Amino acid sequence: METKEWFTEWFNTPYYHILYKDRNDADAQLFMKNITEFLALPKTTHILDLPCGKGRHSVYLNSLGYKVTGGDLAENSISIAKKFENDTLKFKVHDMRKPFNNSYDAIFNLFTSFGYFEEDKEDVLILQNIKNGLNKDGYFVFDFLNVELVKRNLVAKETKVVEDITFYITREIKDGFIIKNINFFADNENRSYTERVKYIDERKLKSYFEKVGFSIENIFGDYHLNSFNSKISNRLIVVAK
Repeated sequence: METKEWFTEWFNTPYYHILYKDRNDADAQLFMKNITEFLALPKTTHILDLPCGKGRHSVYLNSLGYKVTGGDLAENSISIAKKFENDTLKFKVHDMRKPFNNSYDAIFNLFTSFGYFEEDKEDVLILQNIKNGLNKDGYFVFDFLNVELVKRNLVAKETKVVEDITFYITREIKDGFIIKNINFFADNENRSYTERVKYIDERKLKSYFEKVGFSIENIFGDYHLNSFNSKISNRLIVVAK
């Protein structure tokens, strides 16, 4: 494992937020609305959003009437998220690989925030921590990409200009990871970052969940909660207990 982990560095830069500033909040909100209604979560539910980034899902879940805690490794993101805090919305710096002190009625792991680690056992450890952090009848909602669709539609090279920064992006699937290299010149310096997400298909994911004793209740393929189909689904969304 590299000493400096890519996500610790990249997620903590201002450039990460610039590159992805047009992420679709409407999609995120549609998903949160649909999944909380589908699970019929009572308003007394305490939800942990992990990792929460700058808190966009957390803030929306809180606006639906839920008590929400957001945890993320990136201090930069948490300091932005903290501006939204209120009596029922709190944010804290938390590494998913560390156990939680509290337990929650539901834990959401959203927007491909998983599969960052070299070793499978580290990914499994995170699921174990999540399971240990759930109350008895608590739900775990896991939202990952559909790797098979990614593989089929992989854009090997792309250039994006955001806020006068030209991002040169290359993608490949190598050694069991989907790798995205991002190069750009900003603030008088050439900069280079890499995103690496493990190639976890439905079969492998199920084996992870079985290892920690999660029972899978549903598998969806998009934010409208249509059934998962490895050929066409955008997402691989799992609801477990």
